[in-house]
This record gives sequence, C-alpha cells and structure tokens, in this order.
Amino acid sequence: MSKQANPTLIGAFVLGAVALAVITTLLLAGGSWFGERRQHVLYFEGAAQGLQVGAPVVFLGVKVGTVKQIQLGLDEKSRRFLVPVMIEIEPHVVRTRGVEAVDLRDRATVRQLVERGLRGRLRMQSLLTGQLYVDLDFHPDKPPNYAALDPDLSEIPTIRTTVEELTTKLEGFAMDKFMADVASISSAINKLMSDPATQELPKRLNATLRQLESLATRLDAQSKPIFKEVSQDLVEMRKALEGAQVALAKVETAADRVASLASPDSKMVSNMVRASDELAKAAASLRSLTAQDSPTVKNMNATLKEVSRAADALRLLAETLEQQPDAIYRGKRQKNAP
Repeated sequence: MSKQANPTLIGAFVLGAVALAVITTLLLAGGSWFGERRQHVLYFEGAAQGLQVGAPVVFLGVKVGTVKQIQLGLDEKSRRFLVPVMIEIEPHVVRTRGVEAVDLRDRATVRQLVERGLRGRLRMQSLLTGQLYVDLDFHPDKPPNYAALDPDLSEIPTIRTTVEELTTKLEGFAMDKFMADVASISSAINKLMSDPATQELPKRLNATLRQLESLATRLDAQSKPIFKEVSQDLVEMRKALEGAQVALAKVETAADRVASLASPDSKMVSNMVRASDELAKAAASLRSLTAQDSPTVKNMNATLKEVSRAADALRLLAETLEQQPDAIYRGKRQKNAP
C-alpha cells in the first residue's frame, strides 16, 4: 500500500513556485510595476543600426530610462524617412534640495529643458559590438528641429552625430574638382622640377653658401678690432655716465638747498617778508605825505604862491629899471608928473 502524500508539503511547494514566478516577472519587468513611467519620442535621421530595444537613455552621463520601441516613419512634407525612437523615463531620477523634484517624465518640464537646449543624439556604447544608446544633453547652439509626426507624443528634438555631420559635409564636397586641382598641381610641380633652371638650383645654392662662408670668415677677422674699439667706447661711456651721475647728485643737493631756503620757515623768507612789510609802511607814509589835504602839501602850495609873488615883483622891478634906469638913485617917477 502506497504512502499518502503530505498536503502541507504540497502547499509549500506550490507557494514557493508562485513566489518564484512573481519574482521572475518583477525582474523581467525591471520594476516597472512599482513606478509610473512616461514616454517621449525622438526622431532620428538616417540609419539607426546598432540601436536596440532596451538600450539605455543617458542624461548628462546618468541613466534615466531605456529605449522601448524603434520604428520607421515617413515625413509627408519632406518625403524623407525618419526613425522614431520611443524612450521611457524612470521616476525620481533627479534629486533636488527642495520639496518638489524635477520630473523628466512631465511634458512641460521636458519642454522647458528643450528651450534651454536639451537635445538627443545617438552615441556609440561599445566599439566592439557597435551598439548605440540615446544621449540627452544640452546644446543651446543647435536649433530645435521638430518632426511632429505624432502630435499626441512628447517630442525631444535630435541633432546629428559628429560622424553624420562629417558625412554630410563630405557628400557636398566637390571631389571631382578637388582631384582635378590636385592633378593640375602635380603636373605643374613635375614641370617645374624637370626644368633645367630648377635642376641648377642646388649648384647655385652651394656656390652661395661658399660665398657666405668666406664672407663670414672675413667679417670674423675684421670684427676683432671693431669689437675692441667698441669695448673702449663702452668704457668711456661708462665713465661719462658715472660723471653724469655725480653731477646729478650735486644738482639734487643744490635743489635741496634751494628748497630749504625757499621754505616758509627759513630765515631768508622771513627777512624778505620783513622787508616787504617795511616797504609797505614806507609806501603808506609816502601816500600820506602826498595826499591833497596833508600839511606838507599845503605848506608847499603856500611856498609856491610866495615864490610866484616874489617872481612878479622882480619882473616889475626889471621893467621899471629898463624904462627908468635912474630910478635906482632918484626913485620911481609918477606917470602924471610934469
């Protein structure tokens, strides 16, 4: 008779299997059940070979999400093919000191970052495997180019990679003209090098070098006496400079003496001030003596009047003697005498 199975053991085994299945599902889901994720779309031009679903999305060197979907789109206006890449941003990837965190899942927040220069581009993840990832970084010098194939999705503008820009420039490069110019330059160089005058250039250069060597030898021989004279002139110049320094020192000493004499508290300046005061007093005395109402001027005026009267009397006496010479011993005659 077979032994009956233990129900407890069977139940534990079932619970363990269920728990293992749940854990496996959570690991495969990447924790998406515990956090809300939102998606943005990026439209890349050209081939996206090397980009796979699940590739990381990096913002300033930090992984903030993953690539969820890669499709192929067509712009109806420009009739060009684009590669829409759907990315999913994880929650709470940006930490701030404030209460509110920066949510990269929010459309308004992403639009503000785009206005500040946020752009997306494809970068190489591994040189060996050639895998790519989506890199989000600030490039304010690049204008935002929106494809807007689906207006209901939040779009992040993209820019070309360095390789794509170089490829675009090379595609517009006129290679035929460049090769023709190179061929013409090569033929001109060959023609120049085959010219006999060009072939004689080494000989002429050797002759010129020999002449320069002989000239340098002669200059070396003749420069010794010149250098000797120059050294003597330098010695004399040094002596003259020393004499000039001594003279400048004497001039500075004399200037210091003049400055000390001209100082306000020097004896000479005080004597000059005293003399100027005396001159001012003498001038004031002269002004007082020569004033119209001064006694001296009055006395001089009276004296001048008396001198004038005496001069008039002498003039009358002279006229009388001229008319009556005997008036000295007879006296003055009367005009009405018989």
